[in-house]
Amino acid sequence: MSELVGRTYEIDLLRSALKNNKSELIAVYGRRRIGKTFLIREVYKKDIIFEVSGLHNGTMSDQLQNFTNAIVKNWGRKRVVTPASWLDAFALLEAYLNSIKTKKKKVIFIDEFPWMATAKSKFLMMFENFWNSYCTKRNDLIVVICGSAASYMIQKVIKNKGGLHNRISQKVRLLPFTLSETELFLKSKGIKYTHYDICQIYMVMGGVPHYLEKLRKGLSVAQNVDRLCFEKDGLLRTEFDELYQSLFDNSDKHMAIIKALSTSNKGITRQQLIEKSNIFSGGDFSSKMEELIESGFVSDYTYYGNKKQLSLYRLSDEYSRFYLQFIFSNKDNGAGTWIRLHKSNRFVAWSGFCFETLCLKHVGKIKQALRIEAIYSTSSSWFNDTAQIDLLIDRDDNIINLCEMKFYNGLFSIDKSHYLNIKNKVQQVQKLVGNKKNIFVTMITTFGIKENGYSNELVQNSLLLEDLF
Repeated sequence: MSELVGRTYEIDLLRSALKNNKSELIAVYGRRRIGKTFLIREVYKKDIIFEVSGLHNGTMSDQLQNFTNAIVKNWGRKRVVTPASWLDAFALLEAYLNSIKTKKKKVIFIDEFPWMATAKSKFLMMFENFWNSYCTKRNDLIVVICGSAASYMIQKVIKNKGGLHNRISQKVRLLPFTLSETELFLKSKGIKYTHYDICQIYMVMGGVPHYLEKLRKGLSVAQNVDRLCFEKDGLLRTEFDELYQSLFDNSDKHMAIIKALSTSNKGITRQQLIEKSNIFSGGDFSSKMEELIESGFVSDYTYYGNKKQLSLYRLSDEYSRFYLQFIFSNKDNGAGTWIRLHKSNRFVAWSGFCFETLCLKHVGKIKQALRIEAIYSTSSSWFNDTAQIDLLIDRDDNIINLCEMKFYNGLFSIDKSHYLNIKNKVQQVQKLVGNKKNIFVTMITTFGIKENGYSNELVQNSLLLEDLF
């Protein structure tokens, strides 16, 4: 990764801290491989005066020595006695900061923050003390704490009820690239794919920068997927278990939820998910779900009318679904596996569902293409015994967009079966809302719809894949 691509909102958020006249505590969190460290270093490359990263599985002694070495490196002192406690370590950091006389904003960057909090070390307590008793008395510091260990960052930092409660001035939740950011990233690497090809890449690995970084220029989508997911040393062939274990405490439960969700293409309710995952309802299940949602692996979709018990949870992490659908059962089949599989009926079914999830992630782009971004609207799912609708956009101008999403390698033709299916959905929603709203059928397809009698009767809006970019 050689240049900063996309991330406009996050960059503006981080840069705004340089412009005010108070000290700021910023927490950056998100799944591993998402580019947190790179983003912080790039935005603050002229302003970082101290940077340290926690050591994975390091002891308290290891962490203190590493912390001290980072201070020595920045301070320029040749000999400093390594502190025996975090109270003394932060006192040493304060002494170093006091020696810097410039008035401009100074950034302290602590990466892999959770790894430093070893058992019985009192690291978090002493960091809280450092922030509350020292940093808040100055107006020229930006302290950025960052970590991939989602369980710790969410439960101990973001939801902290102790010394950091209401002290975090900015929370930056870093999610995968959007489709347009993915396109920019690939172009920066000299990879020029069509929107259809970028969509296929996204459906395999999502917008995770580290995964996209491994795509090789000059190879087709199928060749790149084959190389990364099925060849012996492919990065994504063994990433699944490592991913969840690195992010979450008791990751077996998180993985049980992910595997349960992977069995459903349309999403399932909370109660169904509890039964399928065999995790008892209550605080444990709720905290695991919160961590998965905050990290971008799972999305919850409100049921029309805000009936919470009918809200649907979907596995929204593309790589996890692809792994469980294709890699897990084919990981020993070697090179050429995806070249064969990507023409199968399984691929057709999988790609159709993935495209729906992709559309749900880009609802803002859909509203923009419909030119309704200035109109207040809510997005939700709806289902009954005879129909399921993944996306309803309920607008304040008395319109409901009933969105149908279809992934196809050419013009999509609405045949009699599709016509009857969509017609039933319209009738069911019309019964639900009565005469208060007009129902507009909105087709979202890769290359558009083939005009015929069915499409002329049903479809009010037709959007293309490129509208999601």
